[in-house]
Amino acid sequence: MTRVVLILFIIAVVAVVAAVVLGVALVLRASRRPRPLSDDPREILRRRYAAGEIDEDEYLRRMSGLSQDW
Repeated sequence: MTRVVLILFIIAVVAVVAAVVLGVALVLRASRRPRPLSDDPREILRRRYAAGEIDEDEYLRRMSGLSQDW
């Protein structure tokens, strides 16, 4: 009877350790996900310019347009 209790105790400890390790792994994985990109038009322009999608003239022209108060 004591062997059965010991085996059940060991299984329970292993299960708890596995759950903690899994929880920590999930938290670390979630913290490494890229943050959602900003919807700010200026930030979008900065990213497009940095990626080479638009040239400097287009970037400056569009930034100037965003800076104007209509």
